[in-house]
This record gives sequence, C-alpha cells and structure tokens, in this order.
Amino acid sequence: MHRYRVMGGAVTFVSTFVGSGSGSNMLWLYTNNAPGLKISLTIVLVMSLCFIAFVAALYAFGKIYRAKARARQ
Repeated sequence: MHRYRVMGGAVTFVSTFVGSGSGSNMLWLYTNNAPGLKISLTIVLVMSLCFIAFVAALYAFGKIYRAKARARQ
C-alpha cells in the first residue's frame, strides 16, 4: 500500500507493506499521532443515534403527510 504525506509543503512518498519491519503498520491509524479528526466513541454513538432518529422522524412525517393528503381528496 502506498501513501503520500504532505510535510512542510513537500510531498513525500511513504511505502508501507504488510510485514515490513519499519514499524509502520495498520495500528498507526488508531494512535494519537494519526492525522485527522479525533472524535470519541461516545460522540460517534450519539451522532449515529441522532441520525437514525432523524430518518425515523422523516419517515413518520411522510406517512402522516400522505395520510392527510389522501383524506382531503
């Protein structure tokens, strides 16, 4: 697997292979040194539940809206 990292304005090429002895492996993605957005598991769980609730609410409102529209006809 090949990755490109931007360091100091220059793009450096990093090659990581499974079983390489350089210490760069898949676990590096889950350390505090990994770049990117750091969100706790609790926040991810709450956001997922909110999304599910939002989709369920849209479904319920759509059913109610359709039922009211049929009753007017």
